[in-house]
Amino acid sequence: MRAKVTGKLASWVGAGFLLMVCAGGAAAGDAVSFTDQKGRRVSLPEPAERVVTIPIPAASMFMAMDGGSDRLGGMHPKSKSALEEGILKDIFPAAVDIPSDVVGQGFMPNIEELLSVDPDLVFQWAHQGDDIIRPIENAGLTVATFLYGTEEYAEEWLRIMGTVLGRTDKADALIDWRRQTRKEIEAKVAVIPQDERPRVLYFLRFLSSKTVAGTGTYNDFYIGLTGGRNPAAELPGFKEVNAEQIVAWDPEVILLNGFEGDLSPADVYADPLLADVSAVRNKRVYKVPLGGYRWDPPNQESPLMWKWLTMVFYPDRFDWPLRAEMADKYRFIYGHDLTDAETDGILRMKMNASAAHYGRFGKS
Repeated sequence: MRAKVTGKLASWVGAGFLLMVCAGGAAAGDAVSFTDQKGRRVSLPEPAERVVTIPIPAASMFMAMDGGSDRLGGMHPKSKSALEEGILKDIFPAAVDIPSDVVGQGFMPNIEELLSVDPDLVFQWAHQGDDIIRPIENAGLTVATFLYGTEEYAEEWLRIMGTVLGRTDKADALIDWRRQTRKEIEAKVAVIPQDERPRVLYFLRFLSSKTVAGTGTYNDFYIGLTGGRNPAAELPGFKEVNAEQIVAWDPEVILLNGFEGDLSPADVYADPLLADVSAVRNKRVYKVPLGGYRWDPPNQESPLMWKWLTMVFYPDRFDWPLRAEMADKYRFIYGHDLTDAETDGILRMKMNASAAHYGRFGKS
């Protein structure tokens, strides 16, 4: 394998405790072995020095875990677009040069480009069929797979990446943060009566189609976690619906995806078919933040998303010091000190400026 990257010692103060995280958790030459999310045993002679991530959320999570982009050899084009739109390009400038042509249509690997990168490991989806896995293995490359849709799966991504990189301490710290935040939110939300919880609809697509998140999606998970009621939970997975159905559900809060870069709350307000929807009438349409990655899928910053949601849903009940926590966690996750302007950008203060109560997310 290639020359090892020197680890650095990082400290993290948060949630009432101090963690000292050694970034180089495994010695050079130590063999790496773990079970991926298809239940297969994956072995490497030592921590990986070049990795390709095909699942879209994985690239930024990998860089976050590693504290840099040196060991990422390729990523999905959608990962690249999130990097270029958001703050990650400023935190890790070299990442903009990482190739994204290692993936063809959908999640099908581009074997010629993968071989030119010569990765020690390729991350691929576990649940979209062997047709996207077998070509990589037939090319003689090692594959590890991820499943999507639950918080437990996301925790395992962190655990696997920590093992692959020799940074298990950092993985454990991020998982502990997620679990503590989840527990704290669950306790606070538990006292809110069901009939006081807002109807919340998440659009995976709005411009190209009206595709909403139903039951079994990660979006449905965090809507429920943070005290919302998902009217689309009567549908499985992600489903395209028509305006008539949206009006019948009458969501009180609408969340807009980060995948359609040009999408903004103005597009919802301008749709005459949705004019009578409560979220439109009350200006409660919000574009989801974009930090080191889009906050809507599971990612390394998910606890920040959960707290943001509680404040959006319940402006009178929740008042976390979100900007301060973002500064603390960005220092730990990325080794980066956020400026006020960067925090405004992540929270999309300009795009969400007309939304009800959104001024509370600004600098006080």
